[in-house]
Amino acid sequence: MKAVVLLSVLFLIQAAAVVSSADKEYDDDGEEYTSLEVPLLPESSDFDDFLSYGFYRKSCPGVDRIIHQKLKQWYDEDKTIAASIIRLHFHDCVVRGCDASILLDYEGSERRAPASKTLRGFDVIDDIKAELEKQCPKTVSCADILTAAAREATILVGGPYWTVPYGRRDGVDSIGSETGLVPMGLEGITDLIERYQSLGLNLVDLVVLSGAHTIGRATCGSIQSRLYNYSGTGKPDPSMSTSYVNFLRRKCRWASDYVDLDATTPNKFDNAYYTNLPKKMGLLPSDSALYTDRRTAPIVKALAYQPSIFRLQFAVSMAKLGNVQVLTDLFEGEIRTNCSCRNY
Repeated sequence: MKAVVLLSVLFLIQAAAVVSSADKEYDDDGEEYTSLEVPLLPESSDFDDFLSYGFYRKSCPGVDRIIHQKLKQWYDEDKTIAASIIRLHFHDCVVRGCDASILLDYEGSERRAPASKTLRGFDVIDDIKAELEKQCPKTVSCADILTAAAREATILVGGPYWTVPYGRRDGVDSIGSETGLVPMGLEGITDLIERYQSLGLNLVDLVVLSGAHTIGRATCGSIQSRLYNYSGTGKPDPSMSTSYVNFLRRKCRWASDYVDLDATTPNKFDNAYYTNLPKKMGLLPSDSALYTDRRTAPIVKALAYQPSIFRLQFAVSMAKLGNVQVLTDLFEGEIRTNCSCRNY
């Protein structure tokens, strides 16, 4: 219990740096939108090489509203798109940083790689980009759109708000073989820790960002070996409860079917993902490993006991993820007019 209390204090300290406690509600074009007070930074300063909250204040002041409204339209038609946008953002940032390289569509690109075959949401980003090109031509980068869309997707499913600074530029390279860097749910904890550290993220970020599995789905094909032939034993994975295995076998008649990552509250952003793990209800091998590994287990327990801590820290970790290896210099990258292809 001491470990839980200590971790809770750590989470709160980190969260205070990113999330304000005072919400502000305003009505814009008939749409109610929950936001937080964000200090406006100068349009230009001595720190132009960095991201800022006021980056589009003059050049495209309606950027947040447009992204929110467009994404909500898609979400109203398909609730599963929220998890897909968050996942798309994660895949982008893990490879070459948050530079929208995952959106480039040509032979040999990340988007065409086997690791990306189940990614969705490209058409959503294209729709947002098209509207922003009408309102603010050649101004808003695809990298900024994808990062902000991940925040909006989180809000739509009941998750927390966090401030997104802008100024990212779009990468001009996308190499499919580099998608091997993206965690696919089969990795051990040591491997995951090393991958996250290479991105400037820590152990807490690893456990908290895994909590995005509180929503979303996985293909049944990705877990079939756990259900029927774990490590060639001809038996199910012993780290899964018998009742959960039976439940999944009923759900997964075909490898092409989908199953919820969170079996209890799959459409709600909450901490059920963490309360499921002690019950041996982790869908992916990496989910189960978070609770059995001594380095991550205390964090899982802290998040399971205190849902408010998960919300706060999720905002912090997502903000950190969105700032991974961004391109900001005028000589780095470009502002694409079409997110799926370079300008030249």
